[in-house]
This record gives sequence, structure tokens and C-alpha cells, in this order.
Amino acid sequence: MRSLLLFGLLILAACGGPAAPIGPVPEGTLRFATQNIHYISLNAAEGAWSLPDWEDRKTSVDLAFKALDADIVAFQEMESFGRGDSFDINLARDWLLARNPGYAAGANGPSATFPSTQPIFYRTDRLEMLDQGWFFFADTPDVIYSRTFDGSWPAFASWAQFRDRATGRRLTVYNVHLEYKSGSNRLKSAALTVERMAPRLAAGEAVVLAGDLNALAGSKTVQIFRAAGLRFADVPGSTYHLNRGIDLFGAIDHVATAGPVHVVGPPQVQRRTFDGRYPSDHYAVVTDLALP
Repeated sequence: MRSLLLFGLLILAACGGPAAPIGPVPEGTLRFATQNIHYISLNAAEGAWSLPDWEDRKTSVDLAFKALDADIVAFQEMESFGRGDSFDINLARDWLLARNPGYAAGANGPSATFPSTQPIFYRTDRLEMLDQGWFFFADTPDVIYSRTFDGSWPAFASWAQFRDRATGRRLTVYNVHLEYKSGSNRLKSAALTVERMAPRLAAGEAVVLAGDLNALAGSKTVQIFRAAGLRFADVPGSTYHLNRGIDLFGAIDHVATAGPVHVVGPPQVQRRTFDGRYPSDHYAVVTDLALP
């Protein structure tokens, strides 16, 4: 009985109280966010992450997106799967774009040639997309939908380069979702990402790494990126909350920068519900970037 009571008290302690809204964007910065939005299972008739569940949470997803007021948002798990071999159905992507006409989806294209489940949304009046691409965390990284190094489900990095219309400065964003189960996959995926970033890092270009690393700030995975010169923003507290606002461990969603781009002020985490529910089982992480 005592152990059950203690467990209950720990859960209550882990549940955050009402969270303050995300603060205003500092003048002269780009607001950047990363969000694992969770996939949608088209064949599930009920339950969490099913099609009916999406109908229930989609308003929350839109309200949360609007509240970010971001210039760039890197999404992971923006995927609707389960009906045939095509991945062109993407309910969350299409829902948000239809309701936020000031944005476009970068790192995106027809599913036969571009894995479009990790789009990078950007505000079109502020940014112009110059280039985009992808690579899979696999021994054949340039073969679309390659399975990961140990044969697990395909995982990949998407990337896009933008030009700030106000200043002409350029920024390349790498959007990653690393393996949650296999530590060896995470390490090899981090090493491959650094290898693909290397020419831009060596040239001193402005680079942002963002996404769900499934790794804590002190992990070996993060150390691979740090060793390559990336600077990690100190994200406060948890970013994965079991879809219940339960914060049990530190951040696994991260933003890091390299070259002439810097985080202004402390990162913010969107720890709140919208329309009575959380938009995902991950909180969005928000940083403001300066391109000096």
C-alpha cells in the first residue's frame, strides 16, 4: 500500500501545473520550433492515435501551432500510415497548411521520391526555401526507405536551406528522428548526420540541428554532435510526457546550432493543453535564433 501511495505521489509531482504561454518573439530574431506530432494510424478504428482520435485532437494541433508564432517548425512523425504502399496521405500536414496559409512545407515532396513525414514548415513572407533533401540512417542512405543499420524500421533526416528575405542570410535546417530503442542505431545515425553536415560546418555556414533525438543532453549520441562543433540549447525539463503531462525525465527533443547562428534567450517548452487536450505526446521546443 505504501509503495502504491509513493508511486501516486511521484506521478503527481511529475505532472506540471498550468504553463505560461510562449513569450513574444524578440526583435530581429527567427522563431524556431521542433515538434514530434505523433503519427496517425488510418486503419485503427478507435483508441490513441487512431483516425477518430485524430478527429478529436486536430483542433488542438492547429491551436498549438498558431500559439508558437514560429517562422520555422521542424516536425517529426507527421505521418498517416496504414492504407497501401503510398505515403502521400498526410492528414496533419494538409490540415495545418489549409488553416495556416502563410506557411509552406519544406523538406517535402511526392512520397515516391521524397519521404515527406518530416516536413519543415516555414513562413513564406519571411523565408524563401532554396534547397531540400533527405538521407536515411542506413548503410544505403541515399536509397529511399532503406531500413536502419540493424534492420529496424526506416528512419531518416530531412533538411532544407532557407534565405531570410529581410537580410539575405542563409540557414540550413537538419530535422532528425533517431531510433528510440536501439542505442547503436542512434550512435550510427548521429555519426552519419555529422558526416552529411561536414561540408557546411567546414565552410562556416549557419546550421541548425533539430528533432527528436531520443537521447538526453549528456548522452553519447549528443556528444557526437557536440564533438562536431554543434552548440545545444539547454532545454529545461522534460519534452516527452506520455500524452498525459507527466514529466519523468529530461529533454529528448533538442535544438543545436553551428556557425553564425545563435540562440537568443533560454529555450521555451510548450507545456500546455489546447481545447482540453495535448496535441501530441511530446511538447514543442521553441528557440529564438539570431543570424548576426
